[in-house]
Amino acid sequence: MTKLIRTIAVGAALGVAWPALAQKYKTDIPPAIVAPDSVETRLGTLRFKDGFPDDETIRKVYDNLDFQRGVQAFLTAMPAASLAAIRRGLRELGPDNGTVIVFETLMDSRSLFLTANTESVYAMGWIDLRNGPVVVESPPQTLGLLDDFWFHYVTDLGLVGPDEGKGGKFLFLPPDFKGEPPAGYHVFKSQTYGNWFGTRGFLVNGDPKPAVASIKQHLRIYPLSLAANPPATKFVNASGKAMNTIHAMDASFFAEVNEVVQEEPNAAMDPETLGLLASIGIEKGKPFAPDERMKKILAEAAAVGNATARANAYRSRLAGAYFYPDSAWGTCFVGGSYLFESDGVRLLDARSYMFFYATGITPAMAIQKVGAGSAYAAAFVDSKKQPMDGAKTYRLHLPPGIPAKQFWSLVLYDNQTRSMLQTDQPHPSVGSQKAGVKANADSSVDVYFGPKPPPGKEGNWVQTWPGKGWNVILRLYGPLEGFFDKTWRPGEIEEMK
Repeated sequence: MTKLIRTIAVGAALGVAWPALAQKYKTDIPPAIVAPDSVETRLGTLRFKDGFPDDETIRKVYDNLDFQRGVQAFLTAMPAASLAAIRRGLRELGPDNGTVIVFETLMDSRSLFLTANTESVYAMGWIDLRNGPVVVESPPQTLGLLDDFWFHYVTDLGLVGPDEGKGGKFLFLPPDFKGEPPAGYHVFKSQTYGNWFGTRGFLVNGDPKPAVASIKQHLRIYPLSLAANPPATKFVNASGKAMNTIHAMDASFFAEVNEVVQEEPNAAMDPETLGLLASIGIEKGKPFAPDERMKKILAEAAAVGNATARANAYRSRLAGAYFYPDSAWGTCFVGGSYLFESDGVRLLDARSYMFFYATGITPAMAIQKVGAGSAYAAAFVDSKKQPMDGAKTYRLHLPPGIPAKQFWSLVLYDNQTRSMLQTDQPHPSVGSQKAGVKANADSSVDVYFGPKPPPGKEGNWVQTWPGKGWNVILRLYGPLEGFFDKTWRPGEIEEMK
């Protein structure tokens, strides 16, 4: 046998062709399981020698694999990048665990926040549990929440929280907390050290002052270690301030995600997501330092991820994304779950849609409860399925009996930033709490959007800006049965000639 092998080897070296050796074991191989000698793909021609990829094929498929994972990391990790950006914006106005920004005369378009509203008084701060538990004293008659650094829900505070809107003391424990917490608090343990706290107060006859006064009187944030003599909470009026809380849409997005991965325990996120991030170089305890090849790939991945997120929101193809047949009005909570799950299946596109367009995760945002909470309907196109043009004038008819127990509003957002549309109006909105809004004789309301108001319609008009595309959210506070059973339906946004 050894002599035969040596003879074959010598013959091969001399270029002598040898007859094929008979195989003792030979199975017919199904074509579906083999790699052909070459195959045409979107990557170009891929070549194999008896199943072994050549060098060029190996380069192509690895570049493609890194690109695919970069795009998926962009779509999957938007929650973390979003909160990294929110924290950065909040820290510009004061330190953690004691600074609260309050929009005393409401939020306006100078502040860059994803789809915030102009009808409630926002207050928010950053909670850092790295040095131990933190107390939040929640004001009465507010609607608040706390989400962890991966944008996982921790708890509600206020009207739908355990204090039932009466106000109360909440104690937030870090993920490594051991022992028994003290009595007298609503106690919640976060999976992360960093947490976003936000709450909303409500206008009284169109006036934000009572809500602002109550928030300043009752809201307190301080470390548990100082509970015996709590320090004063610092309130910063953020109305009119230019501040950015929106995550990057270019390759610097990945650096924002890396912040969260480095700071938080791996146990706060599932292994699949952490593995996806590690595959592109984002891994706890290791520097995120992509080489030139990877920088180029991640820049393209961010560009494609950005485009994909926009298409996914603005032209959603998801079943259940729209409230009515042949309508632009849709929901950010496709599937009706704040966890973005259905029968144990993760709704990937629904999740990326929500976190591209909005912030804040709580079950209260997804439940259908008549007369309580709020309901949202977003529209990105007009009645002809075309994007709204800031140079054109549109009309929206809201039929009689608008199903809102408390109030309704329409707020316009810039398609680029998903923040309030910037025009000559600081508050790009109209609603039942706004002075000058006129209803028709049958209680229906016509609203107009355009660069200039139609004559006599100034009170029902929201300004748009030539060259800027926009979208709109209809909010119903205390939504009534007519919205949920669809016996009431908003009109479509129609271009006026």
